[in-house]
Amino acid sequence: MKTSTDIKVPELLCPAGDLERLITAVDFGADAVYIAGEEFGMRTSPANFSRDDLIKGVEYAHKCGVKVHITCNTLPREDEIPRLPDFLTFINDIGADAVIASDIGVINMVSRYAKDVDLHISVQSGIVNSESAKAFYNMGAKRVVLARELSLKEIESIRKNIPADLEIECFAHGAMCISSSARCLLSSYMTGRDANRGDCAQPCRWSYSLMEATRPGEYYDITEDSKGTYILNANDLCMAPYLDKMAAAGVDSLKIEGRAKTDYYVAVTTNAYRGALDSLAKGENNWKVPQWVMDELNKISHRTYSTGFYFGTPKNAQTYESAGYIRDYALAAVVTGYSDGYIIATLKNRFEKGQILDCLEAGSVPFNINTDILLDETNEPIEVANRPMMTVKIPFDRSIKAGSMLRMKV
Repeated sequence: MKTSTDIKVPELLCPAGDLERLITAVDFGADAVYIAGEEFGMRTSPANFSRDDLIKGVEYAHKCGVKVHITCNTLPREDEIPRLPDFLTFINDIGADAVIASDIGVINMVSRYAKDVDLHISVQSGIVNSESAKAFYNMGAKRVVLARELSLKEIESIRKNIPADLEIECFAHGAMCISSSARCLLSSYMTGRDANRGDCAQPCRWSYSLMEATRPGEYYDITEDSKGTYILNANDLCMAPYLDKMAAAGVDSLKIEGRAKTDYYVAVTTNAYRGALDSLAKGENNWKVPQWVMDELNKISHRTYSTGFYFGTPKNAQTYESAGYIRDYALAAVVTGYSDGYIIATLKNRFEKGQILDCLEAGSVPFNINTDILLDETNEPIEVANRPMMTVKIPFDRSIKAGSMLRMKV
């Protein structure tokens, strides 16, 4: 049995749906971020990155010693192919560290137009064995993102049977897809929105009932719940307590899902997993995830957590009663500075004087801030902070980093 001193601590790879979220991920401890341009990425709902923002994002990340992986993992149609060479050349020229691809044609084009960029094979490729991994390695892949339906035992076996310099990336946290390796046609069939082109409508989260063919309009609950059942609804993945086991299985990079998630989600998950990995890196035997890490992961909007397929066929992978989120905390304000003994913050949600706020500061275990004294931007005392984007001032005995987040229990 390996101890944590024998284990190479994996890279922490975090999502960023736009430039603001990239800065957040970098500031809160990511080793690498994955982002997308305005085309060819598997998420259409985030703002994504213009070319100017891609340049700025790469510059900021590299200045902080953080790598940037750019997703190019849709299945492009014929009319999109002529635009790919220019995009891949651009990725190459701005110094991106990796491009994530799944389509064989795109992979071939990466070798021609982005020769200085590492090739990572997307989870969309559905890699579940060492032969597939080696085939992509022979095409020039530096890393493979393994399918989500693999167990830790299978990952360990794949690791033993692939070249030592071929890296393995696996998801550690976030939303799960009900389809094998996200190869889903349900969204296209029901809504015309193609999940394989980043436009999933998430029909797996909808409530379903049963209808008999000769009785149109008569809907029967699949369970006794009057609301029907969410038969396709997958729970969220959370492997924070088992990062030592993922590392021992040979995972080189831990990926947090969530390019469509908020700046707050990025901050919390990045900070929590950074803390967990730093704890693992200390080399203590019988490693256990710090309790504050789990407390933090429960302070973001999430579905019931599960361990996915990592320990075999999952027994806690779905919730049939609802597709709703668990929300116990809300973002109150974002710190913009510190001056003359006051935290200066921009309001995000209404809160009252005297309320205890929880402060999330990059690199720190969260701590409480009392708002017994609350001022507005003119230094006038106020009872309630309730104007959109207003500036609030709260006395505190030490400086707080800009970008820190103040939140409240709801």
